[in-house]
Amino acid sequence: MLIDSHAHLEMPEFSNDLEDVVQRARESGVESIFTVGTERKDWSQALHIAHSYPFIYAILGVHPHNAREIDDRDYSILKDLCRDEKVKAFGEIGLDFFRNLSPREVQVERFREQIGLARELRLPIVIHDREAHQETLEILTSENAETLGGIIHCFSGDDRMARECIDMGFYISIPGSVTFKNAEVFRNIIRGIPLGSLLVETDAPFLAPVPFRGKRNEPSYIRYTAQKIAEIKGISLEEVADATRKNALRVFKLNESAFSRS
Repeated sequence: MLIDSHAHLEMPEFSNDLEDVVQRARESGVESIFTVGTERKDWSQALHIAHSYPFIYAILGVHPHNAREIDDRDYSILKDLCRDEKVKAFGEIGLDFFRNLSPREVQVERFREQIGLARELRLPIVIHDREAHQETLEILTSENAETLGGIIHCFSGDDRMARECIDMGFYISIPGSVTFKNAEVFRNIIRGIPLGSLLVETDAPFLAPVPFRGKRNEPSYIRYTAQKIAEIKGISLEEVADATRKNALRVFKLNESAFSRS
């Protein structure tokens, strides 16, 4: 059984066939999905989906792309939603200096604020980091984020960043891009990451793995990512599934009974 630690089922790409998408995931061996609401208009929908299926949970926060759109009133709404029992982490939060859809100084300010909110809510954090590796590490360190723990979502850093994040208690989440032909550098980094620090994710509807590259991604495709990790590490798919499942249970503070009710 595999756990998709990061998807976006609340996005419009799934509005017409969500039930079918979820059913395919279950049939392909996906035990649980964590759907991530990254902006104000998606928070309630992500939580609604989580409440509609016993094996789906929510992660809520403000993406760096949307950092300039929020104010204290939004934080108040977000805090209330995050107190729901189906919300298991705060995110995705962080920095995106590749697209820069919000000013960098605003991204940094909101990143720090949201680490504080996660601490208040006692939730682990899910980090978005694109082309901002050093800045992300500096903020995580200065904000004592190791006391929260969490996930470096869709990891794109180097060996050093992986080691520093793991030392702070973060898990490294691997998306479908590990299957891409031009991802050999990424695969080499994964070879050095302990299995006990890895998660798998789809980031659906984005980053569909080979052989579906260029199409809409969905949780049922998580197997292709896990299989590639197994090939990289020279172990079985079952070992990857078992390890990443246990890691997900730990980071999201869930126990076996949470899934026995599914």
